[in-house]
Amino acid sequence: MAHDLLDRLRQRLEELNRSERKVANVILADPGAATSLSIASLAQAASVSEPTVNRFCRSFSAKGFPDFKIKLAQSLAGGTPYVTRAVEPNDDASQYTQKIFGATIAALDDARRAVDAQAVERMVDYLIQAKQIHFFGLGASGAVAQDAQHKFFRFNLPVMAYVDVLMQRMVAAACHTGDVVVVISYTGRTRELVDIARLARESGAVVLGITAPGSPLAFECTATLDVATPEDTDHYMPMTSRMIQLTLIDALATGVTLRRGEDFLPHLKKIKDSLRDTRFPAEKKPDLS
Repeated sequence: MAHDLLDRLRQRLEELNRSERKVANVILADPGAATSLSIASLAQAASVSEPTVNRFCRSFSAKGFPDFKIKLAQSLAGGTPYVTRAVEPNDDASQYTQKIFGATIAALDDARRAVDAQAVERMVDYLIQAKQIHFFGLGASGAVAQDAQHKFFRFNLPVMAYVDVLMQRMVAAACHTGDVVVVISYTGRTRELVDIARLARESGAVVLGITAPGSPLAFECTATLDVATPEDTDHYMPMTSRMIQLTLIDALATGVTLRRGEDFLPHLKKIKDSLRDTRFPAEKKPDLS
């Protein structure tokens, strides 16, 4: 589908031959500008021949370069997953808000269709057997790790989130058999987290990753949930990837809850009930006079 074109370009980048990859890199560097190029201009920019460009376009289900440009323009107009690339400097609040919502919805839907239910089940298997759980994340993924702590502490297990590299390293070194470490990283290329995952595994912990497939971090994990959204966090602030990570955490927490069975529900109810006195009744407004 047209709105998936940029997504497919990035996912297939490593599969392309050298010449076709040059074409893809030119397009991905500035998709908007690529829609106005002639086939000769694109071939020159990529240092390839025009037949190579045509062959590249046909490999993405286009009849030729003109058809490919139409699909590319539709992809951009429909709300590209490259959130900040979809936003123009002169967009007003209505435009950029709609684009961000649209890109997030599209990314979540793509992730929903791509998520591996067996991988989710495997992660739940490890989590349900854990003696204690540690969530590691840095930057935007650190906020996801803290959200995971809020979800998982309800399961009557020792659970902590760590967003400081030195603490992560010390906790990883102190791990034992029965501990589960969940490392959250969109790129899976953060050196510190890769080293920490290796250290935790060598210490006897099960290491689970919510990260990019085939990444250095994924290689160090016992099991992973793949997050393959085409968001360029090397250049733009993470948006859609963070939402997908949060949703996957919710899915794992739900899986653990269901595994605990109905006998565990009174415990969850007790925690919920403890918050009632902290809130004003819904039917009354607070007297602030």
